[in-house]
Amino acid sequence: MTQTLADKMTQSWQASVYAVLRDNHVRQIAYVPDSGFSELLNLCLDDPAMSSTVLTTEEEGVGLLAGAWLGGDRGVLMMQSSGVGNCVNMLTLIESCQLPFLSIVTMRGEWKEFNPWQEPMGRNTQAVLELAGVEVFRAKQAGRAAELVQKAVQLVFEESRAVAVLIAQQVIGEKQWQE
Repeated sequence: MTQTLADKMTQSWQASVYAVLRDNHVRQIAYVPDSGFSELLNLCLDDPAMSSTVLTTEEEGVGLLAGAWLGGDRGVLMMQSSGVGNCVNMLTLIESCQLPFLSIVTMRGEWKEFNPWQEPMGRNTQAVLELAGVEVFRAKQAGRAAELVQKAVQLVFEESRAVAVLIAQQVIGEKQWQE
């Protein structure tokens, strides 16, 4: 049974985003682990129709998604905002070849950030992506995440555009130092 968008909104934002990815035949999941999207990642890992690849660095995901598209699959790169800086050079591949590119980015360096090292990239993530030719949507409320990912999926795979959905730190929750 296919869920309506209203049904998805009552779920966690991560379950709702997973449903959007699944319903839109996104099959390749490239990621650097982050607790901000752990539920979403676990749902993808448990889905036999999805192939998930853990990356050693985020820019590997850009190449992986380019290859997935050329091989007939849709993919998404999931990363934390600090990883966006690692992708800048590889994003030229997306722009130069006009390849579709979808990314979900959990934000750091914003609301209640405990780690000052996260703040510079947190302030600049959107600008860095836009300078690299990536359109950016920002989910500031959990209930908007699935809607924005759905819009991004349509633009990416129907119009061959590059889009990143930033999930605000208020949505993922306060991170705390753990020893």
